[in-house]
Amino acid sequence: MNEIDARAREIKADLAPGTPLRAGLERILSGRTGALLVLGSTDAVRAISSGGFLLDEPFSPTALRELAKMDGAIILSAAADRILAAAVQLMPDPSLPTVETGTRHRTAERVAQQTGLPVITVSASMNTIAIFLANRRFPVDAPHAILDRANLALQTLERYRTRLQQLLVRLSTLEVQDQVTVHEIALIGQRLEMVRRLEIETADYVTELGGDGRLIGLQLVEVDSGVGALAELLATDYATDEHETFGFGHLAELKDADLIDTALVARAIGFRSPLDAHIAPRGYRQLAGIQRLPSSVVERLINHFGGLQGILGATTGELREVEGVGDHRARLIRDLLTQVAESMFSQPLD
Repeated sequence: MNEIDARAREIKADLAPGTPLRAGLERILSGRTGALLVLGSTDAVRAISSGGFLLDEPFSPTALRELAKMDGAIILSAAADRILAAAVQLMPDPSLPTVETGTRHRTAERVAQQTGLPVITVSASMNTIAIFLANRRFPVDAPHAILDRANLALQTLERYRTRLQQLLVRLSTLEVQDQVTVHEIALIGQRLEMVRRLEIETADYVTELGGDGRLIGLQLVEVDSGVGALAELLATDYATDEHETFGFGHLAELKDADLIDTALVARAIGFRSPLDAHIAPRGYRQLAGIQRLPSSVVERLINHFGGLQGILGATTGELREVEGVGDHRARLIRDLLTQVAESMFSQPLD
């Protein structure tokens, strides 16, 4: 998320239903008068301001509604907790580019570009609220519309998470059978990134909804797929020397349209081999499923046996020889990996 998107997210949180600023904007909408608000007062704002009057009074929704009845912009503090001035005429540089058509919105976009401050508009004719940051416009939707999108995103996230689990079961089967290819990891990378993006999108909706998003937020926690930890384990398992920055984090740079191309996904992860090239896991993901097994012991096991296949083929006595394993851990590792192997061989490869 870039700086502008992050700032827009913060402002939308301040505009969530139930907040004082949102209450004031809703009153303006119901009164159908429209408004233009600048969040912050700097030298750049004062340089393009004319007329109006100073207030420097505590913010209240009622006061904002009354001041919006007058022509001109309203200047708020950066935190929107004080009303600094009202009825201000703003005269930004007319040469600044804008795609807006209405006078209020054209002014808002140019002020945002020239001052670097957030500008909020309320449109009386279109009954909408919008945030202008730099040269971008962020609409502020009605709570019911946000809630509908949040529910749809949550349902899609649950489906994607289910498919990710299916792919991981298939991967385990292939790992046990030593049949993993680059293509399999690219498919999982696709789903990991899709789930990650949906989690962020849904979390943004929860932020915009404020208190109204509490139930969606609880459901989002419940379906948390732990994609970050999983991606790290997979990257450690399959990292190659072909690419200096191997990892699933690079998938965030892909456009949505590129994410469906497994070849592009594989290259973004760091693979330089063909999609059908055979690759062998080191075993970090499988060993992570063994409770209370220290990471230092995991490292020694992998270094000693050279990877998952070596560990799967080791006897209890051979496992016991590794420093820090001991008799109890050797039996535990052997029993659990045997169970994994037996259950995976029974899984069909569709």
